[in-house]
Amino acid sequence: MIQLQSFSIIAACYVLAHGLTALVITPVQSHYFPEITGFASLAYLPHGVRVLATWLVARKAFFPLYLGAFVSELLFTPDEFSHATDPIILLSIAVGAVSAVLAFELICLFGRNLYAGRTPRVHWRWLLLAGTVASLINSIGQSIVFSGRIGLGDSIIVLVTYAIGDIIGLVISTLILMLVFRWIRLLTQRD
Repeated sequence: MIQLQSFSIIAACYVLAHGLTALVITPVQSHYFPEITGFASLAYLPHGVRVLATWLVARKAFFPLYLGAFVSELLFTPDEFSHATDPIILLSIAVGAVSAVLAFELICLFGRNLYAGRTPRVHWRWLLLAGTVASLINSIGQSIVFSGRIGLGDSIIVLVTYAIGDIIGLVISTLILMLVFRWIRLLTQRD
């Protein structure tokens, strides 16, 4: 079972990333793209948390990711758009939480185990590939979940926006974490 500390950190990171997306990215995006902003973000930072959490704790990441997404819905989604307990929102949360797990498992089926600790070095390109596959899984899943709420003409736009937003969010999160890891490594080398 995943340790409580890891569980808490993953859920908190998800909420923080979602908060940054909701409070910084969404207002800008809604000014330029109001028709899709309610469904998808052009830079969805929590996707990076999904991928990195799954990389670190494997399938067990589903539970803290689900909790983080649920709490994020409670905190950051306006009531006029949806309620966190709406069955469609709960299904959407599950799709997002499982997308990275499915991507990592799919890549394992093709002979490449990307979970942490399998190789001595982090291969960021492979993590970005896993994140891209997860984004595609999430995009298709979210389009299916919201198919009754999205007009047929907007469904392709929303699907593409999910994919773009997840990938951009993953790249931003990965770059930030690479810099943080490098900074930590430099600090520990000085001691």
